Amino acid sequence: MERTVILEGKNISRWYQMGEVRVNALQETSFQVYAGEFIVVLGPSGSGKSTMLNAIGGMDKISAGELFYKDQALHKANERALTKYRRRAVGFVFQHYNLMSNLTALENVSLSVEIATNPLRPIDVLQEVGLADRADHFPSQMSGGEQQRVAIARAIAKNPELLLCDEPTGALDFSTGIQVLKLLRKFNTEYNKTVMVITHNASIAEMADRVFYMKDGKLIDIRVIPQPVSPEEVSW
Repeated sequence: MERTVILEGKNISRWYQMGEVRVNALQETSFQVYAGEFIVVLGPSGSGKSTMLNAIGGMDKISAGELFYKDQALHKANERALTKYRRRAVGFVFQHYNLMSNLTALENVSLSVEIATNPLRPIDVLQEVGLADRADHFPSQMSGGEQQRVAIARAIAKNPELLLCDEPTGALDFSTGIQVLKLLRKFNTEYNKTVMVITHNASIAEMADRVFYMKDGKLIDIRVIPQPVSPEEVSW
C-alpha cells in the first residue's frame, strides 16, 4: 500500500550569523514524513531538533534546501502564506504550556479554534483529555499535568493535519508524562493525524513508527520500529 508523503525536506539547512561566526543549527537534512505517522525526533540539546521542528511548523525559514508540506513549498512561502499554513495545518505543543493565564481552560482551547478552518468543539476536546470538569478553571488553579493536557487540547481542537510537540513530557513526572503520551497516540490513531515528538528521552522512541536521530545539526539515522509499544509500556 502506497503511503502519502505529507512532509518532505531536501537538503535543508538553517544557519545564524553571530557577529563574524556562522552557527550551523541544521545541516543538509533530508527526510520524508508520511500521513498518519507517529515520529519521534531524538537527540541531545543542540542537535538541531527544535530548529527542524520550527522550520516544519513554519515558524522559521530555512537558509538553504527545499521544504514541502504536501504540494506547498514552505521554503518559498512569504510570511502571510506561512501564517495561513500555521493556522490551518499545524498544532503545537511545547514543554512550557504557554497558556493565557487570564483565560479559563475552555477559553484557552476556544481561542485556538477561532483561527481554524475545520475545528473540533472545544468542550468535546476537553472531555477527550479528561478535563471537562475543569473547563472553568484558570491555569493557576491546575497542576502542571493538567495545564499540559489543556495545551494539547488547544492544539488538537484546531484539528490540524500535523501535530508538532517539543519536549511535551519534559516538565512532567512519569505518570503524568504517560497520560500525555496516551493523548498524543490517541490523536494519531483515532483521528489519523501525523504526530512528531521531539525529545531527548530515548524510551519514548519505542512507541514511534519511526525514529529520527539528530546529532550536531544533522539527521544521522532513521530507524523503523516494527512493533511500536503502547504508551503504558514506556518507562524511564
